[in-house]
Amino acid sequence: MMYSNDNTNEFLTKDQIREIAPSVFTQNADKTTTSKHYVHIPTETVIDDMASMGWGVVDAKQVAARKNQGYQQHMIVFGNDELQIEGKDGDTVMPRVLMTNSHDGKNAFRFQAGLYRLVCSNGLVVADAEFANMKIRHMGYDLEELKTVISEMVEKLPLTIECMNKLKAKQLSEKEKVQFAKEALRTRLPKEHISSYDIDNIQELLNPTRKEDQGNDMWSVYNVVQEKLIHGMFETFGVAGRPRKARKIKNFKQDTKINQDLYKLALEYAS
Repeated sequence: MMYSNDNTNEFLTKDQIREIAPSVFTQNADKTTTSKHYVHIPTETVIDDMASMGWGVVDAKQVAARKNQGYQQHMIVFGNDELQIEGKDGDTVMPRVLMTNSHDGKNAFRFQAGLYRLVCSNGLVVADAEFANMKIRHMGYDLEELKTVISEMVEKLPLTIECMNKLKAKQLSEKEKVQFAKEALRTRLPKEHISSYDIDNIQELLNPTRKEDQGNDMWSVYNVVQEKLIHGMFETFGVAGRPRKARKIKNFKQDTKINQDLYKLALEYAS
């Protein structure tokens, strides 16, 4: 989904993180947007605390900013070498923790669960309300609270595995696959653009790019469509109806939103 680190079995150093997302290391809050009651907790502090629990940084991103450069929202993706989900079919998935924060007083530390699929290097955000609601306010932050949040997420991993197995067990007909692809397009494109798609365009979105994704199960179909929508591996149409290659999603906020909507849609088909 969003990981710039090609080898996600290796943790990034702080120098590497600083090069990707320098706002992570801002040591002071934006005084123009925060009150005197605001307690500044550098994201670097959370990185150090996560490292003490075995979670290292595998990727980092920050939003583009003009006015509050250095204080803007950023995302850190954590991985843990000791946690790995090995599927019976050889499809290995590694849990991830996605944390977003900013230093302008507009965001608390927010934690989301994610899955990293080794076979195609896709990051999959788990669209689960229980995960999405895990936040830590800057005021009163401490290591013990962080440990509690991460422990709760790890405890819920069996639910994530259960959902993944549910997707693998659901077999789709050709008609259902086409319908899923059409609905999936709505997570990224305006409704008026989708009307230009014919069955050949939809089929191109469904064609696997690797043999591991061949199959009619919901998990395989979901991963094929997700990768193409995020990486721009499909044709889109402008207002005039002219086809053009879609652009790769680079904004991590848009990336996360599309992934959440796609995951929710896939679960609806599997239910």
